[in-house]
Amino acid sequence: MEYKDLRDRNQADTLLREKRLTSEKVFDGKLLQVYSDEAELPDNSTSVREWIKHPGASAVVPVFEDGTIMLLKQFRYPPNKTFIEVPAGKIDPGEDPKTTAGRELFEESGIKCENLQEVGSFYPAIGYADEIIYVYVGWGLTEESQSVDDDEFLLKYRIPFSKALNMIKTGEISDGKTICSLIQVSLWWKENAPFEVDLEG
Repeated sequence: MEYKDLRDRNQADTLLREKRLTSEKVFDGKLLQVYSDEAELPDNSTSVREWIKHPGASAVVPVFEDGTIMLLKQFRYPPNKTFIEVPAGKIDPGEDPKTTAGRELFEESGIKCENLQEVGSFYPAIGYADEIIYVYVGWGLTEESQSVDDDEFLLKYRIPFSKALNMIKTGEISDGKTICSLIQVSLWWKENAPFEVDLEG
């Protein structure tokens, strides 16, 4: 394809957009649906696009007044290892992402927050899924007992915000959702901090 200057978003979308011609659901699971589509490409040729439909999710970074945050340790079956993660979960049908954020924060960590602010969103798997994750920061926190699902096993992991950011550098935090959430919240916090937190360590 010939190179074009695509800095203008609308122009780029016009030049690059692919058109769905046919769509077949090839797998219908409890959480995910997998589709195989035929798409018309910008040069009028066609190709197959296999992709996963996802309900979307919300993630939360809860920040305590002492500068610590609550993360979770959880075993993930596909990569067969335990990860350090932010509290997060899928959006239920008809549910507002902010409601999801507060619900998942409480269920997974037992934390309720007076303040819950959306700071951004991102697409974690654009090559094969339509999933979007909304990122929230929470403060004004109170801790109660966890209320996790029967098939969910989590360990709470409270550490300084600065340490969590450094663990991205060292590779100790390798979950993409958590990396993006920590970075987006840290950038928001630098400009809008409800209270002072040392992000440098």
